[in-house]
Amino acid sequence: MTDTVVGTSIRRLDGYEKITGQAKYAGDVQLPGMLHARLVVSPYPHARILKIAKSTAEQIPGVIVLTAADLPIAHPDPSRQGEPLAADEVVFNGHPVAVVLAPTEALAEDALALVDVTYEQLPSVIDPRAALAADAPRARLKAISAVGETEAHASVSGAKEEIEPPSSPNVSNQTRQRRGDVEAGFRQADAVVELTFRSNWTHQSPIEPQTAAAWLDPSGTLTIWSSTQGTFYPRQQLAKILGLPAPKIKVVGMTVGGGFGSKLMLIEPLVGAVAMAVKRPVRLAFTRTEEYMAANPAPEAEIQVKAGATHDGILTALQAQVVFDTGAFPASPLGICCTLLGSSYRCPNVDIRGIEVMTNKVSPAAYRAPGAQQAYFALESTIEELARKLGLDPLEFRLKNAVSEGDPRIDGNPWPRIGLRDCLEKAREHPIWKNRDQKKPDEGVGMAIGGWPGGLMPAEAGCRMEPDGTFTVVTGSVDLTGTNTSFALIAAEALGVPVEKVRVVNGDTSTAPFGPVSGGSLTTYMVGPAVQNAAQQAREQVLRIAAEELEVAMEDLEIVDGAVRVKGVPDRSITLEKIADLTMNFGAPYAPVQGQGKRGKAPNAPGFTVHLAKVQVDRATGQVEVKEYAAIQDVGKAINPAEVRGQIMGGVAQGIGWALREALVYDQEGQLLTATLMDYALPVAEDLPAIDTVLVEVPAPDGPFGAKGVGEPPAIPGPGAIANAVRDAIGVRPTEIPMTAERVLATLRSASGVA
Repeated sequence: MTDTVVGTSIRRLDGYEKITGQAKYAGDVQLPGMLHARLVVSPYPHARILKIAKSTAEQIPGVIVLTAADLPIAHPDPSRQGEPLAADEVVFNGHPVAVVLAPTEALAEDALALVDVTYEQLPSVIDPRAALAADAPRARLKAISAVGETEAHASVSGAKEEIEPPSSPNVSNQTRQRRGDVEAGFRQADAVVELTFRSNWTHQSPIEPQTAAAWLDPSGTLTIWSSTQGTFYPRQQLAKILGLPAPKIKVVGMTVGGGFGSKLMLIEPLVGAVAMAVKRPVRLAFTRTEEYMAANPAPEAEIQVKAGATHDGILTALQAQVVFDTGAFPASPLGICCTLLGSSYRCPNVDIRGIEVMTNKVSPAAYRAPGAQQAYFALESTIEELARKLGLDPLEFRLKNAVSEGDPRIDGNPWPRIGLRDCLEKAREHPIWKNRDQKKPDEGVGMAIGGWPGGLMPAEAGCRMEPDGTFTVVTGSVDLTGTNTSFALIAAEALGVPVEKVRVVNGDTSTAPFGPVSGGSLTTYMVGPAVQNAAQQAREQVLRIAAEELEVAMEDLEIVDGAVRVKGVPDRSITLEKIADLTMNFGAPYAPVQGQGKRGKAPNAPGFTVHLAKVQVDRATGQVEVKEYAAIQDVGKAINPAEVRGQIMGGVAQGIGWALREALVYDQEGQLLTATLMDYALPVAEDLPAIDTVLVEVPAPDGPFGAKGVGEPPAIPGPGAIANAVRDAIGVRPTEIPMTAERVLATLRSASGVA
């Protein structure tokens, strides 16, 4: 057996081809006779389509214009997927109404202006609070009910309770989760805090926009090449929408230039339907403006929180009302947000109400821990304020109330083994927290927790021996964040060979074993055990062959330096290459070495983290600068520590963006004002401090070597930690993110009575 490789930092397997430009993205797909697609989009947030005149555009040689009526949609519905082009009603500014095809992208772009669409403007509703009114304009004329892809990113359940019918026609979903008697809990409290928090629409902003290509070949198989976070899930959905048998659809996952939850079944139905309609290969790549106008960002939320505790710091009651602006499509992470709000601290009396309301804005989707940023920004700000009101240390207050293994979530299910309290203990000893009293004027230190239940989805993997004695692992997942490198380490550990002897391949849906979506912190947790099992099977087969050849018992063998040898007798050995030869040639006496691993039902493996932020606030301008930052996270077991730290740093950067800069801003008429990178303020390198990452390892019993998902948690606590640091610096509580300089300055002036 080789030295252990799991827990060793190695370079990502895909790193070289990416930095040298060899990686192939969906935008690199070139097919004979391929047409390039551009979108005609609505200039209005809400309107009826009266006429689409396309004859002028189609007078240009090679140009084809398609509308909803031209698409072979077998099972249309008013979701973004089931109605990829608006049929008779547009419901947001940027809603696609037609697609222009041409031999070149430039020609398709030129023809866009020649497509004349006649609209009848309809009343629109932009403000979610206004949309809740009984007499509010309807965000859409037709009723709609749909499930968003956020369900693929977490596995939570909510308590079912009868809820009064909504008064507004725009309410698309409601939930209520409670335990105990919340009013009695507030009567027991010595201190109560009640605050309202708001967050804006926030875009995932991957470097690569939404991109996909499609071709219906002569055999009737539709192939989709896509920048997608999963292949099998889109195939299932495409089969339903397009009316094709699933085996007649092949989804090829290309290298993904960033996803963060956004790249899962948005444009694939449109591209597939267009290719079927014109019977030629087609490619669509969003422009950056289309990405902001017509993709699927994280939705806006307003959360009212009321919490009470005794003088010695015991929570007695927690009450919240959550309102998610879900745009014109019901797809918000309402349930996840409410569950996290009511499940992160021990509290006997909880009442969480959730409302999802439609407005005339774009459809939402997951953004790296969907619903958790909004939940913990509100929760952690409230917990901090309550600790201050009681005169208690905020960290000790959290430790006293933090959930641990066996404590019930709001849905009644107990938490499994989690590392929240372990992370809080580590945070107590971190220099940022220990030295918080040494800060300069207008500097502040804040902390916040964040947790993610973890997604679940079945997985398979294969592991076969190659003629040279190396091994190939085949999965049906997409390598979004370096998971292939983790799989190589897992397989090498299980096989007992150096990681250099393992290759990992991601197959398409026609060749690969079933794979889950890459999201929700589930990939390593669900696919990893399948890889481990497949590699263990392959190892057993190798040892069985070697045992017969060497005429010894299997348990007396070990794999060392590319050979199977008898323990203690290194001269008695057979090389792995020789074993491969005995399984792959004419007349070979043994079957090929091929392991098959599966992963089905599994318990959640939640990941928790604690973030510490030190900021400085310029009172003259309201500008907030993050000076120091630490992320302390339970990772179960760090399979590849370097990649885990990289994941955490990336999550912190996105959390800082949520906290201080990023927002999709709409005017009162529903027009998007931040539709370019000039206007949408992403954090840049100078906005980021040095980030200290502290890895805490509380093993997940069902994870590969104890590992659990690490991608979602680090993107969660940033807004709460920075808001608490700003509160510590200036003595005033920010309640809306992003905390732009203008907002912080307005908060300061309001607190001082300056208009």
